Amino acid sequence: MVLPLVAEIDRQSVTGGLGGKRMSVTENQQLTDVSRIGIPASSRQRAARVQGWRAAGRALISGYVDSYTLLNFGVYASFMSGNTTSAGLHAGHAKLALAGHSLLPIPFFVLGIFIGTLLVLANPHRELPRHSFLVAALLTFDVAVIYFGWPGWLSITVLSTAMGLMNTSVTHVGGQAVSLGFVTGDLNNFAQRLAMGIRQDPVPQMQGSWDNHWWRAALLAGIWTAFLIGAALGAALASRFTMWALLLPVLILLVFGLLEPAAI
Repeated sequence: MVLPLVAEIDRQSVTGGLGGKRMSVTENQQLTDVSRIGIPASSRQRAARVQGWRAAGRALISGYVDSYTLLNFGVYASFMSGNTTSAGLHAGHAKLALAGHSLLPIPFFVLGIFIGTLLVLANPHRELPRHSFLVAALLTFDVAVIYFGWPGWLSITVLSTAMGLMNTSVTHVGGQAVSLGFVTGDLNNFAQRLAMGIRQDPVPQMQGSWDNHWWRAALLAGIWTAFLIGAALGAALASRFTMWALLLPVLILLVFGLLEPAAI
């Protein structure tokens, strides 16, 4: 009686129970590999949930600053595809000054990513608070730039650098790659997760039984929604409070930097 009972328990662990959905051999192996790490599944799930909220909060700020920059300077601070398209459009109409204006944010956005990546590589366990404080400092500096009437191109460079830096603060939630300012990538991954969920394909870098394609799709949809809300909020407040509207994301980032522990 013992051997049949053991065999039945083992079969249920693979199929997900007597009435559960059959788990593929690959998924079962992924769960086995994860369990060998020694981190309880509940802890991994809790960590992924915290990471998800951190990503959503920063996506909201990215949408906010992007909307603010577009409204005040006619370019994007984090949507470089939009700037590239605008530059090509103006160049095609022989409006080279406008094309140059659209291209201006791109090298500074790249510079921000370059700096942020170096900071992460230098100390990967403290990047979140450090990134939050640096981005807050850049946004505060831009308030001063506008207050003293310095050239608009300086604001564009500062805001684009800040958003490039922000983009390196959270790049993964569990095993899912995320983008804070490049929501086209999030939508692309969202659609892929839906398709793979319908096919019941194995989940890459599976963190536990809770980590499935539907959970990851919901995560990506949440980040996109946060960016959208941030863009709407940025436009509404920028129209009323001009440069002072940037103080809201500064305050949020300071709270992030003070309250967030070392990266999970």
